[in-house]
Amino acid sequence: MKINFAAADIEKAPKGYVRVRVTESSFKRLCIEDGAEVLEVGVGKKFTEVTRRNFILVCRSIITTAKQNKVKKLAIELSHPTFPKLNDMTVAEFGSLVAEAFEMANYEHNTYKTKPKEGWSVVEEVLVCGETPKEMQAGFKRGQIVAEEVNACRELANTPGGDMTPKTLAQAAKKALQGTKATLKVLGVKEMEKLGMGAVLGIGKGSKDEPQFIVMEYWGAPKSERPVVLVGKGVTFDTGGLNIKTGDHMYEMHMDMSGGAAVIHAVALAAKLKLKANVIGLVPAVENMAGAGAVRPGDILKSLSGKTIEVLNTDAEGRVILADGITYAKRYKPKAVVDVATLTGASLVAIGTVASCFMTNEEERINDLMMVAEKSGDYMWPLPAWEEYESMTKGTFGDIPNLSTDGSSRDGGVIAGGMFLREFVKELECLWVHIDMAPRMTARPDEYLAKGAVGAPVRFLLSFIESEVK
Repeated sequence: MKINFAAADIEKAPKGYVRVRVTESSFKRLCIEDGAEVLEVGVGKKFTEVTRRNFILVCRSIITTAKQNKVKKLAIELSHPTFPKLNDMTVAEFGSLVAEAFEMANYEHNTYKTKPKEGWSVVEEVLVCGETPKEMQAGFKRGQIVAEEVNACRELANTPGGDMTPKTLAQAAKKALQGTKATLKVLGVKEMEKLGMGAVLGIGKGSKDEPQFIVMEYWGAPKSERPVVLVGKGVTFDTGGLNIKTGDHMYEMHMDMSGGAAVIHAVALAAKLKLKANVIGLVPAVENMAGAGAVRPGDILKSLSGKTIEVLNTDAEGRVILADGITYAKRYKPKAVVDVATLTGASLVAIGTVASCFMTNEEERINDLMMVAEKSGDYMWPLPAWEEYESMTKGTFGDIPNLSTDGSSRDGGVIAGGMFLREFVKELECLWVHIDMAPRMTARPDEYLAKGAVGAPVRFLLSFIESEVK
């Protein structure tokens, strides 16, 4: 999508542009007024009760309404002071927010569809009319860069499992970092065996497609400054292993690498925006299949940390591979480690599909993290990582079980996953944030985004990195 600027009022928009008018009505329609085409976008109460969250939805609804009416070129007039509840934002932030919303709403996963004769229904250009400060224009440019990377994450996550293997994911990481100062290293089976990554190797044994361990490094600050390390779950398809998923539970499990995709594109964003920060991205990539060599319930895996993992259920594989990723992060002496995963179905039971769940080892940072999440648009809600929950991680025949052994394994499922990872975090001596993004794997019907992957939490990761270097 091209975003251009014109100093003239919207009434003087060139021929061929459809003028946008946002109203308090419930109508969404294309009409003719005084000889000019007008796209009326009714947003109801959002018009008079504009909050940051509502404003994002209003901007997205403009694009989705245009697409529904096959409008290719839009003219719109935006004025920051028009929305009093947004005045805590700078004009640059305002512009960035608008551009992010426009680009994210314009995306659709059409890769596997036959292109219609009339072409895809997308908005090709937006003309922003009226006085637009240079700072706001710069914000638009940044917002487009951010949203394009979020959309690239969505495209990666939407790719069917038959076309997305661990090696393909590594190739996608290489492509994402092209043209930047970020570097890529990929560890294969032999390298992982030499290091002792028994957790990743164990989960990957059931697939003909060998596991990979993707390492991305972006050094935008002096190397003396401790980096932020992002660890993303890269399960390119999850059958559940020998504890095989049933019915519809296996559908969409090509998106079980969404956390890894988010980490890949967050590192790419840091590099493309040339942040003065050091960022490391680690993605253990496996396919969790029920092949002849698959890990069995009751097997014991020796992790990179030296701790043994007792596999009670092969469908709790994400936390197992993340354990090796978190331990690998130790070599960077990080200032913070953030792991991202579509980890548990329990997270959807806990909070629905509006936000991701998160846990941290520094409770005093919870409010700050929630504020970063709120401003980024990737909303998150906290759950406790208290010592009282450590009873969940007491193994019977191994050091740590991959399911809770404290009563029913169904109780506190989100917390159990986080507490498992917390056992591997203890040696890091830094801030740790665990994000269970399963609730945000796919878009909700009411958020004006195409069906499929939503691209969370790329924007949060970017904002978190920026908050850590201030």
